[in-house]
Amino acid sequence: MGDVLSTHLDDSRRQYIAEKTGKILKDFFQFYEDQYGVALFNSMRYEIEGTGGPQAQLLWRKVPLDERVIFSGNLFQYLEDNKKWRNRFSLVPHNYGLVLYENKAAYERQIPPRAIINSAGYKILTSVDHYLELVGNSLPAGPAPKSGAAPILKCPTQYPLILWHPYSRHYYFCVMTEPEQEKWLAVFQDCVRHCNNGIPEDSKVEGPAFTDAIRMYRQSKEQYGTWEMLCGNEVQILSNLVMEELGPELKSVISPRMKGKPQERQRQWIQISDAVYRMVYEQTQAHFEAVAAKCEMARPAMESVIRTDMDQIITSKEHLASKIRAFILPKAEVCVRNHVQPYIPSILEALMIPTSQGFTEVRDVFFKEVTDMNLNVINEGGIDKLGEYMEKLSQLAYHPVKMQSCYEKMDQLKLEGLQQRFDVSSASVFKQRAQIHMREQMDNAVYTFETLLHQELGKGPTKEDLCKSIQRILERVLKKYDYDSSTVRKKFFREALLQITIPFLLKKLAPTCKSELPRFQELIFEDFARFILVENTYEEVVLQTVMKDIMQAVKDAAIQRKHNLYRDSMVMHNSDPNLHLLAEGVPIDWGEEYSSGSPGEADLSAEKRRRAKQVVSVIHDDEAGLPYEPCPEMLSPGVPEKEPIPYSASPDSVKELRGLLAKDLQVESPQSATEPLANGTSPRESPQPPEPEREKSSGQQASPLNHTPHEPAPTVAGEEAISAPATPIQRLPSEEEADTDRPKPSDKETGEEVSGQGSHPYVQTTTEDSTGVQTEF
Repeated sequence: MGDVLSTHLDDSRRQYIAEKTGKILKDFFQFYEDQYGVALFNSMRYEIEGTGGPQAQLLWRKVPLDERVIFSGNLFQYLEDNKKWRNRFSLVPHNYGLVLYENKAAYERQIPPRAIINSAGYKILTSVDHYLELVGNSLPAGPAPKSGAAPILKCPTQYPLILWHPYSRHYYFCVMTEPEQEKWLAVFQDCVRHCNNGIPEDSKVEGPAFTDAIRMYRQSKEQYGTWEMLCGNEVQILSNLVMEELGPELKSVISPRMKGKPQERQRQWIQISDAVYRMVYEQTQAHFEAVAAKCEMARPAMESVIRTDMDQIITSKEHLASKIRAFILPKAEVCVRNHVQPYIPSILEALMIPTSQGFTEVRDVFFKEVTDMNLNVINEGGIDKLGEYMEKLSQLAYHPVKMQSCYEKMDQLKLEGLQQRFDVSSASVFKQRAQIHMREQMDNAVYTFETLLHQELGKGPTKEDLCKSIQRILERVLKKYDYDSSTVRKKFFREALLQITIPFLLKKLAPTCKSELPRFQELIFEDFARFILVENTYEEVVLQTVMKDIMQAVKDAAIQRKHNLYRDSMVMHNSDPNLHLLAEGVPIDWGEEYSSGSPGEADLSAEKRRRAKQVVSVIHDDEAGLPYEPCPEMLSPGVPEKEPIPYSASPDSVKELRGLLAKDLQVESPQSATEPLANGTSPRESPQPPEPEREKSSGQQASPLNHTPHEPAPTVAGEEAISAPATPIQRLPSEEEADTDRPKPSDKETGEEVSGQGSHPYVQTTTEDSTGVQTEF
């Protein structure tokens, strides 16, 4: 359909697109340069004054599991150029970019892949009907398709997997069985979740400056609240920002000129939109790199001024804040009392129930995996098998299928009514952020367990002593997990409440307050104008008016045992210093240190073991007859290979798939999978720890040994990741708070792109009040 692009995107229209994109980017980068100085000052001030919170109890991985394959297997992909379905070997590396190869042999021969998909900004659909509905809404209403007309997409099976993006191209996959659909749905969702979170969390200046600039720019266009397309890295987010303005204009001009049946017009618009998105992406990338380099060159001079005049800048800012507070506070307090305060408890309750359930599920999955490993180490050779089991356990947090039962708890989050009142575009922002927290806490628990067990193995325990040591270490790690998960959840709740309420307050106050802000500019010394902005200070004052109510609401929730949160007074300050010293050692390679078999066998299979170690879940063996037959690596560490995951056999060739197409099957819309995915489970059910005690002032809990597993109450701890627009709180007032703000390693290296596809992270906006407290909202 090259003629479609040449017809509707001629030279004059391409020139208009380039000019419009340049104008939007110019306006945005003015906000970015302003916010860069503020973010730099806030970062340096916190570095000097910040004391942080209590130390986290769990360790975190300083060396991430790079060069690992998260998942692999076979999928059928629909190729739009020849309108045929082809079998593809699909692989998900550690950066969560979906890689498609012609087949497995092409992967093994290191032939370049057919496509690399960065899934940021995409939605995963399992229903053709739902997809056709979204596509039908992409163009203005035209002639209704005739009954019996061929749809834009015909899937030969009942189990499609469609990647839909509002601006970029779409990808169509299908599988032959429902278990396969559930498995790949979990994998794709994990890819989207991590690619969406594309701005590194350890970026203390560039990240906050960018997200603040996005928020300020959208507010200048009267767009408050969360933004669902805040997805991916900076270039992808900016491309989405441009398309949000440019897309409707092009649609109104191009759609009346498009010819053909409704289905054909839909295909044409998808192609046109994707072509425009690629043009915008390339132009945005060049502009952003230039502005980023400009700010980086100016940074040393700004740092010198900040170090020299830190006290004067702080004094000037506090004076400005006091003047703005005197003007704003009476109006803001009335607005908070009438429109926000009555809804805080209900918002918090809606957030806490699914989040608590998710955290509890993380705890239960970790307990079960370790207990299964312990039982199998006893029954299957002791320490000789330990390396194999620990290699699998170390990757538990990155296993999309095993973690799915934790992630899906957040699907229960409902904000109906609140979304309309507070202008929350989608609850997915909070869901995905909580899910990312879950993965981080699982990995922290696993890594802490690894470190303690490795230390214990240095003592040369017997088989019986090893069993007791594993159980004792498990209890120790669970206590630390309960404390850290409580800390993370309370921080997440405060962030979410601010993300919901602050934009609402700013929008309410804008008509009476925003026009008066320019008169406060004269209170800022010219030398400090790069580090103090009236707009930022105004927002900090508004934030302070509601912060007290939010802090109190979270503190009250911690007192209720049903939420499984520690009280603020129960703080374990650096309770285990020796453990943190262990984390300074070299990363553990379980496969090398504790591999079973004779030295000769190890030498012969070294390359095979190296490749297998890289795969968390599945790379199908050559001997496997069916492309969807489960691989032994998908089994739980405690499951013998002769007990595969119960996936039903399915056709394995494109020829059979064509046969299904030839029958002109009626497409059925599958039910979205809500049940937990089929995970390999141990042949034994093992006891799990009870709900931790919260009454001891030391923050310790009862031993989980010899107890039956506790059922996750409707309000038990859990967490899922916020993926889209919302802006998390970076630092909050720490009065009597037990939260920890230690830096976390970034795991979202989503460098792969497919022809300029969009992606989106969650927003991080940094503000600072007159006391020097930095916050994000």
